[in-house]
Amino acid sequence: MTILRHLVRLLACAGAVSTLTAQTAPQTPGVIAPGEKLVIGQGGFEAGVLPTPSVIAPGAKLEKLSGDFGFAEGPTCDPAGNVFFTDQPNNRIMKWSVDGKLSVFLEPSGRANGMNFDGHGNLITCSDEKTEVWRIAPDGTHTVLAGEFNGKHLNGPNDVWVRPDGGLYLTDCYDHRAYWSYNQRPQDSEEVFFLAAGKTALRRVTTDLGHPNGIVGTPDGKTLYVSDMRPNNTFAYDSQPDGTLTNKRLICNFGSDGMTLDNEGNLYMTGAAGVTIFDKAGKKIEAVPVPERWTGNLCFGGKDRQTLFIMASKGLYSIGMRVKGANPAK
Repeated sequence: MTILRHLVRLLACAGAVSTLTAQTAPQTPGVIAPGEKLVIGQGGFEAGVLPTPSVIAPGAKLEKLSGDFGFAEGPTCDPAGNVFFTDQPNNRIMKWSVDGKLSVFLEPSGRANGMNFDGHGNLITCSDEKTEVWRIAPDGTHTVLAGEFNGKHLNGPNDVWVRPDGGLYLTDCYDHRAYWSYNQRPQDSEEVFFLAAGKTALRRVTTDLGHPNGIVGTPDGKTLYVSDMRPNNTFAYDSQPDGTLTNKRLICNFGSDGMTLDNEGNLYMTGAAGVTIFDKAGKKIEAVPVPERWTGNLCFGGKDRQTLFIMASKGLYSIGMRVKGANPAK
């Protein structure tokens, strides 16, 4: 009888071990997915949730690269990893090279604000001196792509994202500039516009926003994120081939001046608190405090696209990352 009892116990233990192995084996050999729960046996003992690894590289610290700008904004990365950004009050576009040198790329720049490189090496800029969208060639010459809708000036092109197919989305909000000749917004609302590749006519693709600002999309061109500063919400949309936006959904109650994405789908947002990072479900996962009054915009850059460049008021900052940028130019 005693031998039988021991045999039963051994079989039970073997079954428990088998259950543990089956329930906790990671899908990728040797890797446990972030957030995965460890289940011990059939009773459901929970040993805890593994912490999500930081998006910041181990030991990395925020570094100030340069300062004394009027207001740094609109960063974007060229194919080599050089970062271009705007100093709008001083009407110039700056370049931070991969070897750590700062230079002026273009002055004047049409009061460029948000920017994004297209797939042909041209800078697409929200040049709001005359409320226009420019395409700037590598030699600095520019072509006006758009500047009006329904026969009226745009309110003030603010930020832009270029889809993989060359179509572009831009946010058009009204923040009065001293160099404008008007004191009220020309358009009847502040919305997002779409310009198809090779076309000249803008199409308004939202109708219910208050003050759209930061904008970025996924590298497959299928999802667009738009931040609305009034109220402070950020939404995701499905981007259709013709530029139409569908399936609007709230990502987080947080408005952002500029945005970027990493290769794990995390969304990086800016404002008075510096950089705030949300996962794809809209959960805040990390923050990078920046010692400036306002953090305006950001992008990934460098040779390996693994450095986050941050434009914050008068300063240009960077920090090394564990993750990489999702988009080639942002």
